[in-house]
Amino acid sequence: MQTKKRTTKRKGVKNLKNRIIKILKVIFIYIPLFFVLLSLTSTLLYKWIPVWVTPLMVQRSIENIGNKDFKTHKKWVALEKISPNMVMAVIASEDNRFMEHKGFDWIEIDKAVEAGRSGKRLRGASTISQQTAKNVFLLPSRSWVRKGLEVWFTLLIENIWGKRRIMEVYLNVAEMGRGVYGAEAAASEIFGKTAQKLTLRESALIAATLPNPLKRRADRPSAYMSARASAITDLMWKVPKPDWLNK
Repeated sequence: MQTKKRTTKRKGVKNLKNRIIKILKVIFIYIPLFFVLLSLTSTLLYKWIPVWVTPLMVQRSIENIGNKDFKTHKKWVALEKISPNMVMAVIASEDNRFMEHKGFDWIEIDKAVEAGRSGKRLRGASTISQQTAKNVFLLPSRSWVRKGLEVWFTLLIENIWGKRRIMEVYLNVAEMGRGVYGAEAAASEIFGKTAQKLTLRESALIAATLPNPLKRRADRPSAYMSARASAITDLMWKVPKPDWLNK
């Protein structure tokens, strides 16, 4: 009888170990593998097809359920149909070294770290590549998990899409006003024209809203916004111009 009990106990322990091993395999092998395959597949697809909806668009729509005044404005257009002024304005405003880095601006990151150590106001160091990765694949949050995923997707789009495609996607999905996404929708809603016809000043004003597009208005610029747009315009002539912008 005791031998039978010991045998049953051993089987129970063995079954428990097997279950734990299966659970660990799912957590540490199958789920990560599925995530890698899914992220690679979606990144490859978005290299060629438009990004029609992003997590942020969904979040904003949910936040405004019941608000009859809220409406989503977006229209995907090819980069050729967006004014070069708009391209240079966002580079000047958001990421001066866009054409030089591989997704992460370590110069700005070092400056941000140093500012934090000295107790100064924290400065942004997020590149256009990082912002695009976050906009397309992730919800906005400040968790370390989200930041880690942002790094992963930034590496993917830098290596799979390239700079031109990153800019094309960014200028089609970036939030540029309340319910307004992308340069074409912003040009239409704010200035009553297509993105292809945006002037130097108009492009700089839109770019100046990007750090806080829900509070800043390109069509009703404050004194700060106007000065910021002028600074962006001046910088547009100094930052490196992408070769593909002329083609």
